[in-house]
Amino acid sequence: MNSGEISFPHLGIDIPYVSKGFYIGNFQIAYYGLIIAVGMLTGILVASYNAKRTGQKSDTYYDFSVYAIIFSVIGARIYYVIFAWDYYKDDLKSIFNLRQGGLAIYGGVITAFIVIFVFCKVKKINPYELGDTGMISLILGQAIGRWGNFTNREVFGEYTDSLLAMRLPVEDVRARDISASILAHMEAGQNYIQVHPTFLYESLWNLGLFILMMVLLKKKHFHGEFCLLYLGGYGLGRFWIEGIRTDTLFVPGTTLPVSQLLAGIMVVFSVVMEILLLRKMKGAYPYPYKNPASSADSEK
Repeated sequence: MNSGEISFPHLGIDIPYVSKGFYIGNFQIAYYGLIIAVGMLTGILVASYNAKRTGQKSDTYYDFSVYAIIFSVIGARIYYVIFAWDYYKDDLKSIFNLRQGGLAIYGGVITAFIVIFVFCKVKKINPYELGDTGMISLILGQAIGRWGNFTNREVFGEYTDSLLAMRLPVEDVRARDISASILAHMEAGQNYIQVHPTFLYESLWNLGLFILMMVLLKKKHFHGEFCLLYLGGYGLGRFWIEGIRTDTLFVPGTTLPVSQLLAGIMVVFSVVMEILLLRKMKGAYPYPYKNPASSADSEK
């Protein structure tokens, strides 16, 4: 394979060259960052649309997005650096170089939830209602953002010969992402690896969750239910996908994938809380659409 080429042999797809970015003068714009930005912008627009559908103020989400984006990106980077410290400890300047990737979703998610509660405390609005609307946009943004990993040739899995198997030139990927299992399946003189496109798996999984949330938008039982659906739904997908990725971050001093551990905890937490909250409100009207105390009243 030639440098820059990406193919899906069993699907008959071969892309001769996939660029990582383009130049404006002497400044390079990385597709990784551009795609993530598109995901964020799309998420903001969807949040505004859903706010209008559910009787909320769309301006609230434009204001919230400014803080959420800034702090979530910082949180995602800090999380990644902490659990990949061996790669940065000898070159601290590289911590600030985001063009080569290195944003951990769970770091951004944890930070986003913190921002939600702080923002809503200041604005005196319901954090669970805002969280529900925000989670729909977040999962869509993640589905789009994962394609930044495609242009970066990262977030792939172990060797596979399945229908969706993806081939990447060895020279285009980070050496640390090529596992012993992948190397074992390379023939003499072969200059490419054949792997699971886990970025694609996660993007499709997230898109499915987004569609589900949109369908159920006016059928939720309580504020915060979509937060639980996000934690459980995304966690379930991430748990199995993390098991085949080769760039896994581990709990320090162990071989336990930190994101897989968090995903498992999130799934259990969301299921338990959903059951407890449904039992608690058994017999009550689902809201905000049929509850006498509407969300609009709660903002007055």
